[in-house]
Amino acid sequence: MTERVGDWIQTFTGRQFWPLDPRPDEVHIADIAHHLSMDCRYSGAVRRFYSVAEHSVLLARAVSPRNRLAALMHDASEAYLRDMVRPLKRWMPEYRTVEAAVTLAICARFDLPAELPAEVKEADNRILHDERMQNMAPPPIPWSEEEQVEPLGVTLRFWTPTEAEFWFLTEFDHLTGGRFGASTHFHNPGANLGGAAMKARAETRRHG
Repeated sequence: MTERVGDWIQTFTGRQFWPLDPRPDEVHIADIAHHLSMDCRYSGAVRRFYSVAEHSVLLARAVSPRNRLAALMHDASEAYLRDMVRPLKRWMPEYRTVEAAVTLAICARFDLPAELPAEVKEADNRILHDERMQNMAPPPIPWSEEEQVEPLGVTLRFWTPTEAEFWFLTEFDHLTGGRFGASTHFHNPGANLGGAAMKARAETRRHG
């Protein structure tokens, strides 16, 4: 076996992943969806649990069709590196280097553009307002200048991790035409997802 850089982490599906030596063939959508569904936004500084997976699905549904897959996967590197708050990330150049390498591996695995579309970047800034207003305490002072934009206008759903994972995989399967069989990776088929999710799952199976 070729010597790898750094140490490895065990993923949800029991695989090895080297954050300092990411390779496209070691990236799996089941791991990404599950990890992001368990990771709370804003380091948990929210009133109700709100996952990175839900954030990604809501963002994907808010942009133009051509950019939806890029929006859904824009935080996929956090599946392996966790969600780091922006003020800290700005002072961590080594982290940003690692994040960029993991992102490139993910892009190569799923045929995504290496450069995040401008529309997705703008929407990712605007959704901060929706998230803050709907799920956080009033800020002591205004947030940074780059975040002083109009809200995106989405409504948070506050999905459980199981629901967020399901919707993430369903959205991914829809946007990729089922090429990666994402819906087959949902690990909790007996979960109580509610009527809308049960209907979506049935549609996925019918057309899968």
